[in-house]
Amino acid sequence: MPKWLSNAVFYEIYPQSFKDTNGDGIGDFNGIISKLSYIKDLGCNAIWINPCFKSPFGDAGYDVSDYYQVAPRYGTNDDLKHLFEEAHKLDMHVLLDLVPGHTSWDHEWFKRSCEPEHNEYSDRYIWTDSIWEQPKDLACLAGIAPRDGCCAVNFFSHQPALNYGYEEITRPWQQPTDAEGPKATLEEMKNIMRFWLNMGCDGFRVDMAGSLVKNDPESKGTIRLWQNVRKFLDREFPEAAIVSEWGDPDKSLAGGFHMDFLLHFGPMKYWELFRGDKAFFSGHGDISEFFGKYMESYNKAKGKGLICIPSGNHDMQRISHDLTKDEIKLAFAFILSMPGAPFIYYGDEIGMRNLDGLVSVEGGYGRTAARSPMQWDETKNSGFSTAEPDKLYISIDPDENRPTVSKQEADENSILRELRRILAVRKSHPALSSESDFELIYVEKNDPAVAYIRNSESEKLLVVINTSDKPKTIDCRYIPGEAVYTQGNPAKFDGKQAALPAKSCGFYHI
Repeated sequence: MPKWLSNAVFYEIYPQSFKDTNGDGIGDFNGIISKLSYIKDLGCNAIWINPCFKSPFGDAGYDVSDYYQVAPRYGTNDDLKHLFEEAHKLDMHVLLDLVPGHTSWDHEWFKRSCEPEHNEYSDRYIWTDSIWEQPKDLACLAGIAPRDGCCAVNFFSHQPALNYGYEEITRPWQQPTDAEGPKATLEEMKNIMRFWLNMGCDGFRVDMAGSLVKNDPESKGTIRLWQNVRKFLDREFPEAAIVSEWGDPDKSLAGGFHMDFLLHFGPMKYWELFRGDKAFFSGHGDISEFFGKYMESYNKAKGKGLICIPSGNHDMQRISHDLTKDEIKLAFAFILSMPGAPFIYYGDEIGMRNLDGLVSVEGGYGRTAARSPMQWDETKNSGFSTAEPDKLYISIDPDENRPTVSKQEADENSILRELRRILAVRKSHPALSSESDFELIYVEKNDPAVAYIRNSESEKLLVVINTSDKPKTIDCRYIPGEAVYTQGNPAKFDGKQAALPAKSCGFYHI
């Protein structure tokens, strides 16, 4: 694993909504550069930037039309290189968002693949051999080109699926993973990674990483593919990190990824920790089912890679949608005291609202609600942009009392100030590092409390959390020493039980 990743705390940036420096209403690379010190002071030392490559933006950049050029609205390739350099000066690292599963239908590769004559791009995508046959279990484009056949799509209809082959062949037009077309696609994706890593990128978050090989029910073909990529990276770029959007660490880490996200899809019930009317951190949910699967994956992953619990991302409701300010603070204490490299979604550190009801922007639909501009201060457009409000990428939160960085800087009890305190504690205590040991010591079905131990060679910490608005007593054989961090009143211990105050959390030496 890259050395820098073992102590990384990530900040996810949706670039079009972060900071606009040229007044066009869309965030840009120079805006990110101008806020690197803010991110560093928050306690984050790594950044994940959502897709910034050239695109028609039918899916907010997840429909790439040129992997080797950044979208002009963000700047130039040289501007992105400058961003890498400025981040490195602050001892920070930057992941780009790689979309290997599909392109835009505007991509030159796809245009060439639509030609009736066979060429080097004919097998870059998944085509049936007849316009009258659609690919089973995949949506498709049909009747769009002189080429006879239907082309599979991965997500929206304008995102044709790249061809990495089939693990199980059931039709004559399906190609095995070692056919020339799939091999050429994989090699070109390596070339793309090589291009940006040579420019200064530190690695990639990989979109839909588990979906590349088709008819792959046990993911064996997709795991082999990523093992191939990992060997390439270990050989040429050993300090480059790859983080998967897979949601199943058993498979992603076996494939060679350094880390996998827990997501709103996948087997772990991550969504129910922070979202929904039964969210655990609202005091109404059950964390036992989550930990049942988490411990299974944690034990398998130990020594192989990291499991990440993010505060949210661009595809889900903001953490503030179902949690109060104090509940968000408890949630951050949990996220930042668990194993793995945490990810904080921009704006979650100030409790930005989920703006339900917004008109879809660039294929966001319901997700648009969590992609509104970052709220920096009390100036025009909350300091995001000098553009007129109707020119903004997405409208700003209209609430006059909307949270901003400047307001929360001045409020000792704000989410921002609390998050900084937690991150400072994490940084100063080896037991809370990403790779330190984890032992779950208390969890019960439908119980609002949880307790676990983080253990390094130099220290051992007990973490206890009660999400209920009522005090709670749990079985606990420890009588800990001093608290290194608390929210709410401190817990009391007698060697058999721990009395946890309502809505409280504590990290204690044992």
